[in-house]
Amino acid sequence: MAHDYPIECDIRLAGDGGAVVFHDERLDRLTGETGAVAARPLAELTRIQLVGGADRIPAFPELLEQVAGRVLLVIELKSAGRRNGELLNAVLAGLAGYRGPFALMSFDDRLVAGLAERAPDIVRGLVADRAIDRSWRALPFPERLAMPDRAHLVPSRPQFLSFEAEGLPSAASRRFHQAGLPVLSWTVRSEAEARRARRYCDQITFEGFLPR
Repeated sequence: MAHDYPIECDIRLAGDGGAVVFHDERLDRLTGETGAVAARPLAELTRIQLVGGADRIPAFPELLEQVAGRVLLVIELKSAGRRNGELLNAVLAGLAGYRGPFALMSFDDRLVAGLAERAPDIVRGLVADRAIDRSWRALPFPERLAMPDRAHLVPSRPQFLSFEAEGLPSAASRRFHQAGLPVLSWTVRSEAEARRARRYCDQITFEGFLPR
């Protein structure tokens, strides 16, 4: 926030329906605990300390309170499978009344479709990588022909794409640009990677350095 950069973050569903800011499906890599995030209640998760410091796992409303609209939030919803509806409930409840810019995105197009249905005014995006891109290339020829007309974007109707930087340019990124939709990239870790990614995308998601 001191540099006026937007913040990209990941949201997962807690066992009791709350939402926490946490990337991994399991606790093992980033904390001293083990097991699935979705197996723990919110109050227990927010007491768990993160590896490498004194910070603990924050609840989603804590993040919103800390940022308080000062910079853009790009919020990735991690799939909760059959509990996707609960995740949407928690996230939309947290954002109700939030005064600040934000966008939501997910690898799970069911979550993006749920946003399109339940909160159509919220900017929503699709996250994708090279594995997904290969599956798009395997579509039947008539479906590939329809892609520039955004037929492939229904029912989730994403308004932007966040694509794996190492996989750019991609079939997916080309289709979104052809449809007049912006493309982001993830995750860029050096100025050299940033220069390459910017040739094919409109904005980068970065960590570990300050881009020019």
